[in-house]
Amino acid sequence: MGIALAIANQKGGVGKTTTAINFGAALAALERKVLLIDCDPQGNATRGLGCEATEPHLYHVLSGENTMAEAIRPSGFPFLDLVPTNRDLIGFEVESVGQEGWEGVPREALETVKDRYDVVLFDCPPSLGHLTVGALTAVDGVLVPLQCEYFALEGISELVATVRRVQQGLNRTLEISGILLTMYDDRTNLSKDVVDEIRSHFADKVFNTVVPRNIRLAEAPSHGISVLQYDIRCRGAKAYLDLAREFLGRAA
Repeated sequence: MGIALAIANQKGGVGKTTTAINFGAALAALERKVLLIDCDPQGNATRGLGCEATEPHLYHVLSGENTMAEAIRPSGFPFLDLVPTNRDLIGFEVESVGQEGWEGVPREALETVKDRYDVVLFDCPPSLGHLTVGALTAVDGVLVPLQCEYFALEGISELVATVRRVQQGLNRTLEISGILLTMYDDRTNLSKDVVDEIRSHFADKVFNTVVPRNIRLAEAPSHGISVLQYDIRCRGAKAYLDLAREFLGRAA
């Protein structure tokens, strides 16, 4: 398959890293080889998989000190590998200011290992800075987690505009692969209204799978494991397995 996706939304708190970890684990549970690249200097995906960003990590790859292959670690979950990160990654944004061709650095690094994996996921920071633009330049599509709340559509127009700019100048094949509704609470009319509004705006771009609010999803990262390892019977684990199957069905 060899598909690369950026999991991106410049709005924080929408379930982006939760999706990166658990969507990746769900694909791996279906025996797809997955590489998760932690592209957020906060390093939440790294810690959420119980890993440490020992050297070399993503900063050393993007700075040219090491290859992507040298930074890859096993996650502890079969079929799922990780390129870790920590706050040193902020240095790439600082150092790339005024540097010609910085947008293509992640793509060049990824090309050396992409053929080893069925799916590559970039967990992007909650911004539209150099790291996110670099990831968008490297991937085939964008998966957008969108929280089921009143301000759900706030900022998504800016993300869509950024995707279009990248399409025009840096990555003509880039597309929005899907919008994932997260933190859904079926006890409230608000969540149901938000789902209806988003589906009316984006139609078939919205995944049928909806990720519910689920305490197990929130607890799993503190144990350094995915929700599939923490409680595979919970609603959150079921949702991400359903998402993985839906994604693979769309990609077939």
